[in-house]
Amino acid sequence: MKDWNPELYLQFEAERTRPARELLARIDRSHARYISDLGCGPGNSTELLHQAYPQSAITGVDSSAAMLAQAKQRLPLCQFQQADISTWQPDVPQDIIYANASLQWVSDHQKLLPHLVRQLADGGSLALQVPDNLEQPSHALMRKVAMEGQWEDKIGEQAFRSNRLLATDEYYDLLVSHGCKVDIWRTTFYHVMPSVEAIIEWVRSTGLRPFLNPLDESEQQAFLHLYLSELQQAYSVRQDGNVLLAFPRLFMVAQRG
Repeated sequence: MKDWNPELYLQFEAERTRPARELLARIDRSHARYISDLGCGPGNSTELLHQAYPQSAITGVDSSAAMLAQAKQRLPLCQFQQADISTWQPDVPQDIIYANASLQWVSDHQKLLPHLVRQLADGGSLALQVPDNLEQPSHALMRKVAMEGQWEDKIGEQAFRSNRLLATDEYYDLLVSHGCKVDIWRTTFYHVMPSVEAIIEWVRSTGLRPFLNPLDESEQQAFLHLYLSELQQAYSVRQDGNVLLAFPRLFMVAQRG
């Protein structure tokens, strides 16, 4: 798959950072020596951690070289590492492992979350937030267009096999069974978008990538034309000319020991 596009991702930096702030606010730890930001992207979430814990050793972890280059430029005082979250292991136990909108890209949460808990120091916290929006029109219509168009074979099955989240009670039981005290909640954000087209700009840097990357330029344009048509039927323009994008997210803070 093509590398991520930091500039496209940061078009909606304020909106993407809102849940990161909410997650950070619920971590019950005033001091932390070692912190890792998994799926740090261009560093917007890492910057929040650096502001909250300026004396801590903070490492941003991401699989994308382009994202890490942007993050290093933004935060020269932090450390960054290119790694796969599913197999990542820090050199020392972490006081905070923070993952804002990244673990949905990693499969098998039944194994992943216990693996991450094992990387925590005693009393350390695993704080994560994942989009819970696969059934929202913004994402369901991607799959609809892909299946009804001429691109299904070219796109391939992987795009349709988005990593499904566990049920909320399954996450709770999983983390409790590995010695954690768990705070878990779900929030639906309503992002005010200037147009339906802006929804496409939002998802092009995330959920649309597996659908668009296998297509050539003309196929991408045809796909986006049909996708926009579907979105315009699903999202109404409000009285002020804007569009509301509902975006449910699931949050967890699991403290070990």
